Parts: sequence; C-alpha cells; structure tokens
Amino acid sequence: MLQVRKSQERGYADHGWLRSFHSFSFANYYDPAHMGFGNLRVINEDRVAAGAGFGTHGHKDMEIISYVLSGELAHKDSIGNVESIPPGDVQRMSAGRGVMHSEFNHKADQTTHFLQIWILPKERGIEPGYEQKKFSDDEKRGKLRLVASPEGSEGSVKVNADASLYAGLFDGDEKASLSLDPKRKSYVHLVRGELEVNGQKLSGGDAAMLEGESQVTLAGGKDAEVLVFDLAA
Repeated sequence: MLQVRKSQERGYADHGWLRSFHSFSFANYYDPAHMGFGNLRVINEDRVAAGAGFGTHGHKDMEIISYVLSGELAHKDSIGNVESIPPGDVQRMSAGRGVMHSEFNHKADQTTHFLQIWILPKERGIEPGYEQKKFSDDEKRGKLRLVASPEGSEGSVKVNADASLYAGLFDGDEKASLSLDPKRKSYVHLVRGELEVNGQKLSGGDAAMLEGESQVTLAGGKDAEVLVFDLAA
C-alpha cells in the first residue's frame, strides 16, 4: 500500500523569524491522523530568518537529525559541541537522558532552510551523543546513499533507533530501487523537485507512506532531492 500526502496538507506556522511546515503533529499543529509514521515522529521543514534562531531548550529520549538544504545552521549544546552545519552535512544528536542546545542562523543576509527530523529511540536514558558527517552530491547522484543507520553502516551517522535514512539526487533518466521488508514501514519525503515513487508522481514537499511493500523505486526525477526512511512498524 502506498499513500501520498501532498505538501499543502501539512501543518504550517509563521512566527516571523521562523516559517515551518509540519509533516506530523507538532506544537500548535495537531492532527490525530498524523501523529507520526512508525517510529518517525517529526519532520519539520524550517526556514530561519537571517540573524534569528532557536534559543537554548531541552530534549530527552529522542534521536534528532538535522539536514540543511541552504544557508548554515549553528549548533551549540550542553555536552560541549559547537558546530556549523552546512548543506550536505547530516547531524545526529541523541538526546538520551537529557541535553540542552540552541540552533541559530548567524548570516546577516541569508535564510537557513533545513529539515529537523525526530525518531523515537531504541533505548531510553542513554548518554547524550552527537555526530556530524558530510555526504557529497556525487555520493547521492542517481542513487540512495545511506546517511543514518543503527550500526553506522557504510560511513553513515549512527542512530539509537530501529531506523535507517537514505538521501538521493535524481534527474532525467536516473533511477534507483531499495528493497524493503514488507513487515516494516517506509516513508519517502521529497525535499524538492519532482519524482515518481513506485509510479506515483510527487512534487516538492510531498510524501509517500509505504506499508506492506517489498521495494521502493524512484524514477522520473526533475531536479529532485529525496529522503527515504526504513522504519520499524
């Protein structure tokens, strides 16, 4: 079964300094039909205005992945990490038993556009952790590059969750397939462009939710950037 959710069906919040689309219920956006998918809890598409950001706040028992699309995101946390996240980098923060952090756009003339992703942890109460790795466009061109996984396989960041995340770039005749366990769930989030997922056409911001499927096939891309999640049911 494949169900498409269009971009405009997502929740939306405009705080002036922050414009955010919510794929699942978050903050003041509540939709009981969209509380998450499998162990995927949050995908927020955020645009942070120049010189603005999220002040210091706390998280607990959540795997948080930041995927920057344009601009840069400055990160600072209570376990000693002070980093800048440019496009192409994948940042993973394991909140574990508790961590405080802030995220900021220090650029004076550029909006930071990024995805904030939350995945429910496999183990609760672990030591908080942080990891950041760069994945070049060449690694994702016409293929699905593993960027996050439970074992940190193939140079991906290691997440404390029963979930794997792949990223890909597709245009023209480029095509890729990923084998799935029909007992699990898969979530495809099209970041930008156009793409066909198992024959269903998606546009930027759209998503495809797959259950009981043995494969996901991506084709017909037009300047497409996509994330594919393999998730616990």
